[in-house]
Amino acid sequence: MRYILLCAALFLPRSPALPVPLTVEQWSSSNMKRLQRYLDRFFPSINEPNTLQEKIIEMQKFFHLTVTGTLNSETEKMMDKPRCGVPDVLDYSTFPGNPRWNKKLLTYRFLNYTPDLPRYMVEEAIEKAFKVWSDVTPLQFQKVASGDSDILIVFAHYAHRDPYPFDGRGGILAHAFAPGLGIGGDTHFDESERWSQNNLGVNLFLVAAHEFGHALGLGHSNVQGALMYPIYSYQDPRTFSLPNDDRQGIQKLYGRKSENS
Repeated sequence: MRYILLCAALFLPRSPALPVPLTVEQWSSSNMKRLQRYLDRFFPSINEPNTLQEKIIEMQKFFHLTVTGTLNSETEKMMDKPRCGVPDVLDYSTFPGNPRWNKKLLTYRFLNYTPDLPRYMVEEAIEKAFKVWSDVTPLQFQKVASGDSDILIVFAHYAHRDPYPFDGRGGILAHAFAPGLGIGGDTHFDESERWSQNNLGVNLFLVAAHEFGHALGLGHSNVQGALMYPIYSYQDPRTFSLPNDDRQGIQKLYGRKSENS
């Protein structure tokens, strides 16, 4: 099996505006469907079926929200945030089975480019994103112009020849596949986003660095501030430093960078 690396607030009358969780009976049909889609995609049941309440609790614990087991404004706000398309709950901090590349030199190729940025800026952002990981492991990355590559980089709208269609601007920003043959390692970016080299839109470097973590075998982290945290948050690429949580995860798979690497 190939693993992909993609409400309402009720206020008491005549009282302070404190959000009250909705009961199941009070959830609208549209909210229920949206919640179910979100949980099915990002918090799939691994070993046995979970009730809706159990999945909500799982999501709230993962994101360090107030655990209520019900849909509330805090949970809905988290669902609205732009994020990676890869599920949040997996067997390990890496993908099931701990897939990894069994070589140190990995190749990547662009199938196409986003028109949001000049081509050289796209290539610079991608190269810098790979360097995040090569700086702390023995891995090396080489761009190829044609032919087979380990990691294929694609910008695409909506449905794009894999089982995980994009959803337009906002929401899911990108997704990547765990190491392996065929589509393994391939990384797809939603062309509906406005890609940028700063905070005027979605920063390509930050999203790419996150997705390449998946392409190398890392799952999501629930540590806020970690690169592999699933929710997008801007930080200045010029001062970016790989957090310790991510460093430990990638070195668990590939080891530390040596002086001779």
